[in-house]
Amino acid sequence: MAWRGSLSRNLKELRILLCQSSPSSATTRTFVEKNYKDLKSLNPKLPILIRESSGIDPQLWARYDLGVERGVRLEGLTEQQISKALEDLVKVGESLKA
Repeated sequence: MAWRGSLSRNLKELRILLCQSSPSSATTRTFVEKNYKDLKSLNPKLPILIRESSGIDPQLWARYDLGVERGVRLEGLTEQQISKALEDLVKVGESLKA
């Protein structure tokens, strides 16, 4: 997954929003637990923000150059689908630079 190392080249900030206890955020919590350390070690200067709020639906937000943002709802997605959604957001960042 070479794209994981290119997050900081294509994104200015990555935000993951989730609920600490709701079943709808369970997969997102697991994804963060399994992948945060790897993503951060590959992109040490990229702000990766984990925002927990009671009752919020899980979401993934990417901020690009000039304040452009894109978001994806994560409710009902598997860990693999969340990873694919993140990869797609990285590809958006590549296309915005072209």
